[in-house]
Amino acid sequence: LLPSKNEENSSITESSIPAATAATAAMWALTSTSAMAAGPDWGIFEGRTLSLLHPAMMFGMLAFSVSTALLGFEWRRQRTIGDDISALKSTYPDLGGASTAAAALEAAQAAETPDGALISKLQAAVPIDAEIKTLQDERKELAAKGPRDVHFSQGATLAFIGTVFAIEGPLNTYARAGKLFPGPHLYAGAGLVCLWALAAACVPAMQKGNDAARYAHIGANLAGIGLFAWQVVSGVPILFKVIEFTKWP
Repeated sequence: LLPSKNEENSSITESSIPAATAATAAMWALTSTSAMAAGPDWGIFEGRTLSLLHPAMMFGMLAFSVSTALLGFEWRRQRTIGDDISALKSTYPDLGGASTAAAALEAAQAAETPDGALISKLQAAVPIDAEIKTLQDERKELAAKGPRDVHFSQGATLAFIGTVFAIEGPLNTYARAGKLFPGPHLYAGAGLVCLWALAAACVPAMQKGNDAARYAHIGANLAGIGLFAWQVVSGVPILFKVIEFTKWP
């Protein structure tokens, strides 16, 4: 028996379905593979402009870190200089109520019955007046600069901007290359953010006079500057690669 026309049409339709499905799947696979290989278009974020923003900020922030550290030492000096002044004053002989050795010497020499031994001691103590005056002037100059508030503001700014660009760097690398490159530069950046966090965490205890917290704060920041300097050096070869493999903008 010969098949009817309806049976022939049904057979053709059924045989064409798998072929159409296979063709569609193949086209989808080729399209999706091409899209995944190209990756998303990040635009300017993967271009040279924003790629160079990270190293530029790092160079600037290294200098900013050193400036912040110097302000911290100035504040420490202002805070502790009073101890140096007190130590010098403790070496004075009996001044008889006078504020300086020179004033006490003048009073001792003008006494009805001068005490030779006291006068000799006061004469030897007169140079201490000049040392104390120098320290007092230094303290006034430091107080006029206000290093405490500036150090706090710069430290907070450094921690914020530094953390932002520590995240921006790997994101930019991923946008350009589609992957990260774990290595000393990346690990140093992560360690630096941890040191900034440690230094900031010490501040509340420092404000309560905890010396251990002060030393931890200073140590974390000095270690951070050293790590930062080394990280900048290790980033120079990466900078050259960025210039080589990126285009404006």
